Amino acid sequence: MTEVISVRFRGGCKNYFFDPGDMQVKMGDQVIVETAQGPEFATCTEANHEVEDSAIVKPLSPVLRLATENDRRTVELNKKKESEAFDVCEKRIAAHGLEMKLVNVSASFDGSKIIFFFTADGRVDFRELVRDLASVFRARIELRQIGVRDEAKMIGGLGICGRPFCCSQFLDGFMPVSIKMAKTQNLSLNPTKISGTCGRLMCCLKYEQNAYEDAAKRMPKAESFVQTPDGPGNVKSVDLLRETVKVSLDAAAPSEPLKCYHNCEICILRNGKGSREGIEIPPDRPERYVVEKQEEEEFDAPMLTTPFYMVDTALEEAPVREKIGAPDGSEGKSRRRHRGGRRRSGSKAATEAQQPKGQGKPSQQKKTAKSGEEKSGQQEGKLRPSKAQGQKKPQVPRPEGKPAESGESGEARRRRSHHRGGRRRNKGGGGGENTTPKSE
Repeated sequence: MTEVISVRFRGGCKNYFFDPGDMQVKMGDQVIVETAQGPEFATCTEANHEVEDSAIVKPLSPVLRLATENDRRTVELNKKKESEAFDVCEKRIAAHGLEMKLVNVSASFDGSKIIFFFTADGRVDFRELVRDLASVFRARIELRQIGVRDEAKMIGGLGICGRPFCCSQFLDGFMPVSIKMAKTQNLSLNPTKISGTCGRLMCCLKYEQNAYEDAAKRMPKAESFVQTPDGPGNVKSVDLLRETVKVSLDAAAPSEPLKCYHNCEICILRNGKGSREGIEIPPDRPERYVVEKQEEEEFDAPMLTTPFYMVDTALEEAPVREKIGAPDGSEGKSRRRHRGGRRRSGSKAATEAQQPKGQGKPSQQKKTAKSGEEKSGQQEGKLRPSKAQGQKKPQVPRPEGKPAESGESGEARRRRSHHRGGRRRNKGGGGGENTTPKSE
């Protein structure tokens, strides 16, 4: 057993072992370690711990020291230098007319080496480019060609699942993925659905491959000849996750749908395609698979209590909106204030229904009195003009012997227009106390 610490470099997901010596390093501490390219800045991901000797690649590099403020300031200066080197390199690539795409730039901790990562379809002769960059930065220049998967890992992004790329988050390295894995998992072979942003097959196809392979060993293949509780038949489809199969029974009608059986309900007579010649069908049929229903636990009903902020006598004794009660004590309509506008016919009908049949409306009685005053004025020779239909017509005086009309006939003869809000206009037949009669 050897005592080591695990560290991770900037932009990487893989952990490396280093010898801490006599230092006690905590997780999250920043350290300076010795590498083959010189001293490098790293972050501790696991404190001092012991590992097997077989897990260590000897010789084990040491930890030089814990990072200081000057070391962090140097890292910030290197980041600015990398940004400037990226812009300069792109201009040089365009000047030389090289068919390559610059992806990332990485500078060493001491600034003695700068690595340029790029992608290209084929081999690129970049010797002239290296000479130009070396003359500009006065450092060792290295151009490294990478693939599209490494490009996605360096740049990062979101996958079709909505989460960051696995390769840029936690994968130590890229695993080989084949189209056979998609077939084993019964996935669609459409490249747009099983490919990642990099254009290659998604790395997550490898995650559940072992589980699918283990289930495939226990399940029959398609077109297998099996015995079921309902008789023999051929397997048409297999669901590896549920461990169920759909069987086309020999005794079933052509229009009858396929029946689904669990893996324990079938007996495999022939695995895969083939002929039934020489296969003996056993007389005993497998038993049906019965799912045991779990007894539902009984839960006590929760006790509903009044919240503490509602336990107040002022709230309990809150006033209720008053209602206009009918004479017989029945509930009436709510007291609301009319704010103008046309009144609804329903409210008028309700008011008329509450009044006795022998009595007319108050407004009709007022109109009858007004019409009587008007008639008396007409008898004295003072005629008032009418404004009906926008024309002024003189009213013919009624003979003295003829009695006055009732309120209903007076309203039918002279009906006032509906009030639509605003100030009421005084019609020709106002007849109030303060109303001055108009002369012809």
